[in-house]
Amino acid sequence: MDTENRAFWDAAAEHFDDEPDHGLRDPRVRDAWAARLRSWLPGAPSEVLDLGCGTGSLALLAAADGHRVTGVDLSQEMVARARRKLSDAGLAAGARLLVGDAARPPVAERRYDVVLARHLLWTLPDPAAVLRRWVRLLRPGGRLVLVEGRWGAVSPVGITADALAELAAPLGGAVRIEQLGAVRELWGRAVDDERYVAVVHPAAPRRHAEIVDVHLLLVRGAEVLLARRANTGYADGLLHAPSGHLEDGEDVRAAMVREAREEIGLDLAPEDLEAVLVMQHRAPDAQARIGWFFLARQAEGAPQPVNAEPAKCSGIGWYPLDALPEDLVAYCRAGLDAYRAGHRFLLHLHERGDAVAHDPAGPDRAVPLAPPAVPGSGI
Repeated sequence: MDTENRAFWDAAAEHFDDEPDHGLRDPRVRDAWAARLRSWLPGAPSEVLDLGCGTGSLALLAAADGHRVTGVDLSQEMVARARRKLSDAGLAAGARLLVGDAARPPVAERRYDVVLARHLLWTLPDPAAVLRRWVRLLRPGGRLVLVEGRWGAVSPVGITADALAELAAPLGGAVRIEQLGAVRELWGRAVDDERYVAVVHPAAPRRHAEIVDVHLLLVRGAEVLLARRANTGYADGLLHAPSGHLEDGEDVRAAMVREAREEIGLDLAPEDLEAVLVMQHRAPDAQARIGWFFLARQAEGAPQPVNAEPAKCSGIGWYPLDALPEDLVAYCRAGLDAYRAGHRFLLHLHERGDAVAHDPAGPDRAVPLAPPAVPGSGI
Protein backbone atom coordinates (compact mmCIF):
# COMPACT_ATOMS: atom_id res chain seq x y z
CA MET A 1 0.00 0.00 0.00
CA ASP A 2 2.85 2.43 0.80
CA THR A 3 4.29 1.77 -2.66
CA GLU A 4 0.96 2.57 -4.31
CA ASN A 5 0.49 5.71 -2.20
CA ARG A 6 4.02 6.85 -2.92
CA ALA A 7 3.55 6.36 -6.66
CA PHE A 8 0.25 8.26 -6.56
CA TRP A 9 1.71 11.27 -4.76
CA ASP A 10 4.90 11.22 -6.81
CA ALA A 11 2.72 11.54 -9.91
CA ALA A 12 0.59 14.25 -8.29
CA ALA A 13 3.56 16.38 -7.25
CA GLU A 14 3.90 18.17 -10.59
CA HIS A 15 0.46 19.79 -10.34
CA PHE A 16 -0.02 19.74 -6.57
CA ASP A 17 0.70 23.45 -6.18
CA ASP A 18 -1.97 24.40 -8.74
CA GLU A 19 -4.53 24.39 -5.91
CA PRO A 20 -4.53 27.87 -4.32
CA ASP A 21 -4.20 26.56 -0.76
CA HIS A 22 -1.43 24.12 -1.76
CA GLY A 23 0.94 26.32 -3.71
CA LEU A 24 0.05 29.61 -1.93
CA ARG A 25 1.04 31.42 -5.13
CA ASP A 26 -1.57 34.15 -4.68
CA PRO A 27 -0.13 36.66 -2.18
CA ARG A 28 -3.55 37.07 -0.52
CA VAL A 29 -3.84 33.30 0.07
CA ARG A 30 -0.25 33.08 1.26
CA ASP A 31 -0.70 35.99 3.66
CA ALA A 32 -3.91 34.48 5.02
CA TRP A 33 -2.19 31.17 5.78
CA ALA A 34 0.85 32.94 7.23
CA ALA A 35 -1.35 34.89 9.65
CA ARG A 36 -3.31 31.81 10.74
CA LEU A 37 -0.19 29.70 11.13
CA ARG A 38 1.37 32.44 13.23
CA SER A 39 -1.63 32.27 15.56
CA TRP A 40 -1.38 28.48 15.93
CA LEU A 41 2.39 28.16 16.49
CA PRO A 42 4.36 29.39 19.51
CA GLY A 43 5.46 33.01 19.35
CA ALA A 44 9.10 32.19 20.00
CA PRO A 45 11.16 30.21 17.46
CA SER A 46 10.42 26.54 18.05
CA GLU A 47 10.92 23.05 16.66
CA VAL A 48 8.10 22.20 14.24
CA LEU A 49 7.49 18.76 12.72
CA ASP A 50 5.44 19.16 9.52
CA LEU A 51 3.96 15.75 8.70
CA GLY A 52 2.70 15.11 5.18
CA CYS A 53 4.52 18.30 4.27
CA GLY A 54 3.81 17.94 0.53
CA THR A 55 5.65 20.58 -1.48
CA GLY A 56 6.59 22.47 1.68
CA SER A 57 4.29 25.50 1.56
CA LEU A 58 3.49 25.51 5.30
CA ALA A 59 7.07 24.52 6.14
CA LEU A 60 8.22 27.55 4.19
CA LEU A 61 5.88 29.88 6.11
CA ALA A 62 7.00 28.45 9.46
CA ALA A 63 10.69 28.69 8.52
CA ALA A 64 10.21 32.27 7.36
CA ASP A 65 8.97 33.11 10.88
CA GLY A 66 12.14 31.66 12.41
CA HIS A 67 10.92 28.21 13.36
CA ARG A 68 13.20 25.20 12.83
CA VAL A 69 11.21 22.86 10.62
CA THR A 70 11.45 19.14 9.96
CA GLY A 71 9.22 18.04 7.09
CA VAL A 72 8.21 14.44 6.37
CA ASP A 73 6.37 13.15 3.32
CA LEU A 74 5.92 9.73 1.77
CA SER A 75 6.58 11.11 -1.72
CA GLN A 76 10.15 11.65 -2.82
CA GLU A 77 8.94 14.03 -5.53
CA MET A 78 7.02 16.13 -3.00
CA VAL A 79 10.06 16.32 -0.73
CA ALA A 80 12.30 17.30 -3.66
CA ARG A 81 9.97 20.18 -4.50
CA ALA A 82 9.78 21.25 -0.87
CA ARG A 83 13.57 21.23 -0.68
CA ARG A 84 13.81 23.46 -3.76
CA LYS A 85 11.14 25.79 -2.43
CA LEU A 86 13.00 26.32 0.85
CA SER A 87 16.34 26.61 -0.91
CA ASP A 88 15.02 29.23 -3.35
CA ALA A 89 13.80 31.26 -0.36
CA GLY A 90 17.18 31.00 1.36
CA LEU A 91 15.66 29.00 4.23
CA ALA A 92 17.09 25.52 3.61
CA ALA A 93 19.65 25.82 6.41
CA GLY A 94 16.94 25.94 9.07
CA ALA A 95 14.93 23.04 7.69
CA ARG A 96 15.27 19.26 7.45
CA LEU A 97 13.22 17.31 4.92
CA LEU A 98 12.78 13.54 5.05
CA VAL A 99 11.05 10.90 2.95
CA GLY A 100 9.03 8.65 5.21
CA ASP A 101 5.73 7.52 6.68
CA ALA A 102 3.99 10.37 8.51
CA ALA A 103 2.18 7.86 10.72
CA ARG A 104 5.58 6.67 11.99
CA PRO A 105 7.90 9.61 11.30
CA PRO A 106 11.58 8.69 10.76
CA VAL A 107 12.83 11.18 13.35
CA ALA A 108 14.32 8.75 15.87
CA GLU A 109 14.56 10.32 19.33
CA ARG A 110 14.00 13.96 18.40
CA ARG A 111 11.21 15.86 20.16
CA TYR A 112 9.29 18.88 18.92
CA ASP A 113 7.31 21.82 20.22
CA VAL A 114 4.70 21.40 17.49
CA VAL A 115 3.49 18.52 15.34
CA LEU A 116 1.73 20.07 12.34
CA ALA A 117 -0.37 18.13 9.82
CA ARG A 118 -2.73 19.40 7.13
CA HIS A 119 -5.41 17.21 5.47
CA LEU A 120 -3.54 14.08 6.58
CA LEU A 121 -4.98 12.44 9.69
CA TRP A 122 -8.19 11.33 7.99
CA THR A 123 -6.19 9.34 5.40
CA LEU A 124 -4.31 7.23 7.97
CA PRO A 125 -5.46 3.87 9.35
CA ASP A 126 -6.34 4.00 13.06
CA PRO A 127 -6.10 7.77 13.59
CA ALA A 128 -6.46 7.38 17.37
CA ALA A 129 -3.25 5.33 17.51
CA VAL A 130 -1.54 7.83 15.20
CA LEU A 131 -2.46 10.70 17.54
CA ARG A 132 -0.97 8.81 20.48
CA ARG A 133 2.24 8.31 18.51
CA TRP A 134 2.40 11.96 17.51
CA VAL A 135 1.92 13.10 21.09
CA ARG A 136 4.98 11.07 22.09
CA LEU A 137 6.98 13.23 19.66
CA LEU A 138 6.16 16.38 21.62
CA ARG A 139 8.26 18.07 24.24
CA PRO A 140 6.53 18.94 27.54
CA GLY A 141 4.10 21.77 26.80
CA GLY A 142 4.02 20.94 23.09
CA ARG A 143 0.97 20.99 20.84
CA LEU A 144 -0.62 19.32 17.83
CA VAL A 145 -1.87 21.60 15.04
CA LEU A 146 -4.22 19.60 12.83
CA VAL A 147 -5.84 21.23 9.78
CA GLU A 148 -8.63 18.89 8.67
CA GLY A 149 -12.06 18.88 7.10
CA ARG A 150 -14.97 16.94 5.66
CA TRP A 151 -15.24 17.38 1.89
CA GLY A 152 -17.85 16.50 -0.70
CA ALA A 153 -21.64 16.28 -0.72
CA VAL A 154 -22.37 12.97 -2.49
CA SER A 155 -19.59 10.80 -1.06
CA PRO A 156 -17.99 12.93 1.66
CA VAL A 157 -14.48 12.13 2.84
CA GLY A 158 -12.47 13.43 5.74
CA ILE A 159 -13.18 13.80 9.42
CA THR A 160 -15.56 16.18 11.17
CA ALA A 161 -14.42 18.54 13.89
CA ASP A 162 -16.61 16.72 16.42
CA ALA A 163 -15.07 13.37 15.50
CA LEU A 164 -11.55 14.74 15.77
CA ALA A 165 -12.33 16.26 19.18
CA GLU A 166 -13.52 12.83 20.34
CA LEU A 167 -10.31 11.23 19.07
CA ALA A 168 -8.22 13.83 20.90
CA ALA A 169 -10.18 13.66 24.19
CA PRO A 170 -8.22 10.67 25.61
CA LEU A 171 -5.03 12.72 25.30
CA GLY A 172 -6.32 15.02 28.05
CA GLY A 173 -5.47 18.67 28.14
CA ALA A 174 -7.33 21.09 25.88
CA VAL A 175 -8.64 20.98 22.31
CA ARG A 176 -9.49 24.21 20.51
CA ILE A 177 -11.45 24.00 17.24
CA GLU A 178 -11.35 26.95 14.85
CA GLN A 179 -13.67 26.77 11.85
CA LEU A 180 -11.99 27.90 8.60
CA GLY A 181 -14.51 27.16 5.85
CA ALA A 182 -15.92 30.69 5.77
CA VAL A 183 -12.48 32.29 5.41
CA ARG A 184 -12.43 32.61 1.62
CA GLU A 185 -8.86 33.98 1.58
CA LEU A 186 -7.48 30.64 2.82
CA TRP A 187 -8.85 28.68 -0.12
CA GLY A 188 -8.74 31.24 -2.91
CA ARG A 189 -12.48 30.82 -3.44
CA ALA A 190 -15.73 30.28 -1.57
CA VAL A 191 -16.17 26.76 -0.15
CA ASP A 192 -19.14 25.10 1.54
CA ASP A 193 -17.30 22.15 3.15
CA GLU A 194 -16.40 21.86 6.82
CA ARG A 195 -12.79 23.00 7.15
CA TYR A 196 -11.15 23.68 10.48
CA VAL A 197 -8.03 23.51 12.60
CA ALA A 198 -7.76 21.62 15.88
CA VAL A 199 -5.05 22.89 18.21
CA VAL A 200 -4.47 20.17 20.79
CA HIS A 201 -2.52 20.76 23.99
CA PRO A 202 -2.19 17.26 25.49
CA ALA A 203 -2.06 16.82 29.22
CA ALA A 204 1.42 16.55 30.67
CA PRO A 205 2.39 12.95 31.42
CA ARG A 206 2.19 12.12 35.10
CA ARG A 207 4.44 9.10 35.17
CA HIS A 208 7.82 8.33 33.76
CA ALA A 209 7.45 6.39 30.52
CA GLU A 210 9.95 4.94 28.10
CA ILE A 211 9.52 3.65 24.58
CA VAL A 212 9.87 -0.12 24.29
CA ASP A 213 11.59 -1.53 21.24
CA VAL A 214 12.35 -5.05 20.05
CA HIS A 215 15.43 -6.41 18.26
CA LEU A 216 15.85 -9.68 16.38
CA LEU A 217 19.07 -11.66 16.59
CA LEU A 218 18.45 -14.02 13.68
CA VAL A 219 21.28 -16.54 13.84
CA ARG A 220 22.40 -18.97 11.14
CA GLY A 221 25.13 -21.20 12.53
CA ALA A 222 27.77 -18.76 13.77
CA GLU A 223 26.38 -15.81 11.76
CA VAL A 224 23.85 -13.12 12.56
CA LEU A 225 21.64 -11.16 10.16
CA LEU A 226 22.20 -7.39 10.09
CA ALA A 227 20.51 -4.64 8.05
CA ARG A 228 22.00 -1.34 6.89
CA ARG A 229 19.83 1.64 7.81
CA ALA A 230 18.87 4.24 5.19
CA ASN A 231 16.57 7.28 4.99
CA THR A 232 15.40 6.98 8.61
CA GLY A 233 16.94 10.10 10.13
CA TYR A 234 18.91 8.05 12.68
CA ALA A 235 22.14 6.08 12.23
CA ASP A 236 21.72 5.93 8.46
CA GLY A 237 24.51 3.96 6.80
CA LEU A 238 25.16 1.84 9.90
CA LEU A 239 24.33 -1.80 10.48
CA HIS A 240 21.69 -2.82 12.99
CA ALA A 241 19.63 -5.87 13.86
CA PRO A 242 16.06 -5.87 12.49
CA SER A 243 14.09 -3.89 15.07
CA GLY A 244 11.15 -1.61 15.78
CA HIS A 245 8.90 -0.08 18.40
CA LEU A 246 6.20 -1.72 20.45
CA GLU A 247 2.78 -0.44 19.42
CA ASP A 248 -0.20 0.12 21.69
CA GLY A 249 -1.85 -3.15 22.69
CA GLU A 250 1.09 -5.38 21.68
CA ASP A 251 3.21 -7.59 23.86
CA VAL A 252 6.92 -7.72 23.06
CA ARG A 253 6.79 -11.08 21.26
CA ALA A 254 3.90 -9.97 19.07
CA ALA A 255 5.84 -6.80 18.22
CA MET A 256 8.90 -8.86 17.25
CA VAL A 257 6.81 -11.16 15.07
CA ARG A 258 5.31 -8.11 13.32
CA GLU A 259 8.66 -6.37 12.83
CA ALA A 260 10.23 -9.55 11.41
CA ARG A 261 7.45 -9.76 8.86
CA GLU A 262 7.61 -6.06 7.97
CA GLU A 263 11.39 -5.73 7.77
CA ILE A 264 12.72 -9.07 6.52
CA GLY A 265 9.63 -10.88 5.26
CA LEU A 266 9.76 -13.78 7.74
CA ASP A 267 6.65 -15.21 9.40
CA LEU A 268 7.96 -16.22 12.80
CA ALA A 269 5.81 -17.82 15.48
CA PRO A 270 6.03 -16.56 19.08
CA GLU A 271 7.52 -19.89 20.11
CA ASP A 272 10.38 -19.33 17.63
CA LEU A 273 11.62 -16.45 19.79
CA GLU A 274 13.81 -16.67 22.89
CA ALA A 275 14.30 -13.54 24.99
CA VAL A 276 18.07 -13.32 25.50
CA LEU A 277 18.62 -9.73 26.66
CA VAL A 278 16.79 -6.74 28.12
CA MET A 279 18.65 -3.44 27.78
CA GLN A 280 17.95 0.11 28.85
CA HIS A 281 19.65 2.20 26.19
CA ARG A 282 19.88 5.86 25.25
CA ALA A 283 21.12 7.50 22.08
CA PRO A 284 23.19 10.69 22.39
CA ASP A 285 20.97 13.70 23.16
CA ALA A 286 17.85 11.51 23.41
CA GLN A 287 15.59 9.83 25.94
CA ALA A 288 16.20 6.35 27.31
CA ARG A 289 14.18 3.37 26.13
CA ILE A 290 13.86 -0.33 26.91
CA GLY A 291 15.06 -2.82 24.32
CA TRP A 292 14.12 -6.50 24.22
CA PHE A 293 16.51 -8.69 22.20
CA PHE A 294 15.06 -11.94 20.87
CA LEU A 295 17.01 -14.87 19.43
CA ALA A 296 15.63 -16.89 16.52
CA ARG A 297 17.53 -19.53 14.58
CA GLN A 298 17.43 -19.78 10.80
CA ALA A 299 16.85 -23.46 10.09
CA GLU A 300 18.29 -25.13 7.01
CA GLY A 301 15.73 -25.04 4.19
CA ALA A 302 13.59 -22.38 5.89
CA PRO A 303 12.41 -19.32 3.91
CA GLN A 304 15.21 -16.82 3.49
CA PRO A 305 15.01 -13.28 4.87
CA VAL A 306 14.64 -10.47 2.34
CA ASN A 307 14.94 -6.71 2.46
CA ALA A 308 11.22 -5.97 2.75
CA GLU A 309 11.66 -2.25 3.46
CA PRO A 310 14.08 -0.95 0.80
CA ALA A 311 13.02 2.64 1.54
CA LYS A 312 14.49 2.30 5.05
CA CYS A 313 17.20 -0.30 4.49
CA SER A 314 19.86 -0.40 1.78
CA GLY A 315 20.59 -4.11 2.22
CA ILE A 316 20.79 -7.10 4.56
CA GLY A 317 23.53 -9.68 5.07
CA TRP A 318 24.94 -12.38 7.29
CA TYR A 319 27.94 -11.51 9.47
CA PRO A 320 30.13 -13.69 11.72
CA LEU A 321 29.28 -13.30 15.40
CA ASP A 322 32.92 -13.73 16.41
CA ALA A 323 34.14 -11.04 13.96
CA LEU A 324 31.41 -8.41 13.90
CA PRO A 325 31.88 -5.43 11.58
CA GLU A 326 32.83 -2.10 13.16
CA ASP A 327 30.14 -0.01 11.39
CA LEU A 328 27.38 -1.05 13.77
CA VAL A 329 25.06 1.13 15.83
CA ALA A 330 26.83 1.27 19.19
CA TYR A 331 24.06 -0.07 21.41
CA CYS A 332 23.27 -2.86 18.93
CA ARG A 333 26.93 -3.91 19.04
CA ALA A 334 26.76 -3.79 22.84
CA GLY A 335 23.67 -6.01 22.74
CA LEU A 336 25.37 -8.56 20.48
CA ASP A 337 28.45 -8.60 22.70
CA ALA A 338 26.26 -9.04 25.80
CA TYR A 339 24.39 -11.92 24.18
CA ARG A 340 27.64 -13.66 23.30
CA ALA A 341 28.90 -13.18 26.86
CA GLY A 342 25.70 -14.58 28.36
CA HIS A 343 24.49 -11.35 29.97
CA ARG A 344 20.73 -10.99 30.27
CA PHE A 345 20.39 -7.42 31.58
CA LEU A 346 22.38 -4.43 30.42
CA LEU A 347 22.58 -0.63 30.61
CA HIS A 348 23.93 1.24 27.60
CA LEU A 349 23.33 4.95 28.15
CA HIS A 350 25.15 7.33 25.83
CA GLU A 351 26.36 10.66 27.15
CA ARG A 352 26.07 13.92 25.23
CA GLY A 353 28.66 14.02 22.47
CA ASP A 354 29.07 10.24 22.14
CA ALA A 355 29.08 8.78 18.64
CA VAL A 356 26.01 6.83 17.50
CA ALA A 357 28.31 4.37 15.74
CA HIS A 358 30.30 1.74 17.58
CA ASP A 359 33.75 3.12 18.39
CA PRO A 360 36.27 0.59 19.72
CA ALA A 361 38.41 3.47 21.03
CA GLY A 362 35.48 5.34 22.57
CA PRO A 363 33.99 5.06 26.07
CA ASP A 364 32.45 1.71 26.96
CA ARG A 365 28.87 2.49 28.01
CA ALA A 366 27.84 -1.15 28.53
CA VAL A 367 27.10 -1.99 32.18
CA PRO A 368 25.92 -5.57 32.90
CA LEU A 369 23.39 -5.69 35.75
CA ALA A 370 23.88 -9.34 36.71
CA PRO A 371 26.40 -12.13 36.27
CA PRO A 372 26.18 -13.85 32.89
CA ALA A 373 23.42 -16.42 32.67
CA VAL A 374 25.91 -18.91 31.22
CA PRO A 375 29.46 -17.84 32.14
CA GLY A 376 31.81 -18.06 29.18
CA SER A 377 28.94 -18.63 26.74
CA GLY A 378 30.57 -16.71 23.88
CA ILE A 379 29.90 -18.21 20.46
